[in-house]
Amino acid sequence: MRWYYIIALIVIGFDQLTKWVVVKEMELGEQITIIENFFYLTSHRNTGAAWGILEGQMMFFYIITVIVVIGIIYYMQKYAKNDRLLAVGLSFILGGAIGNFIDRVFRQEVVDFADFIIFNYNFPIFNVADSALTIGVIVVIIATIIDEMKQRKEKPKK
Repeated sequence: MRWYYIIALIVIGFDQLTKWVVVKEMELGEQITIIENFFYLTSHRNTGAAWGILEGQMMFFYIITVIVVIGIIYYMQKYAKNDRLLAVGLSFILGGAIGNFIDRVFRQEVVDFADFIIFNYNFPIFNVADSALTIGVIVVIIATIIDEMKQRKEKPKK
């Protein structure tokens, strides 16, 4: 097994573990203050995507996730072997996508719990999988920019 699939498995495992603890130990809607006016653990469920968009559209999420996972695995097999940063980013995206997919298949909703208030804005409640997706996308963008810069340097000047 390639090392970057192990990263995805770790993301999936940590995501599912944290969600299991929230479901088992907290009542739906219960909130635990971690840092007053900044960070709370809030037991929340989501049948849509961020900000509640596409709420209840499970079949859409099933189809999109399967397509995304296939695309990521293809891309990892083709390009990640030669680019460690790209491999890490894609691993996080793969782990995050599968983590939320597991919730949608087995619970018909996604367990969210990380609740932040940033500059008086109550950010949408999210989970480890969501964080992994965000981090993965940022890392893939950085890897792409670095790759573009390398290609420009390698091009002979006219």
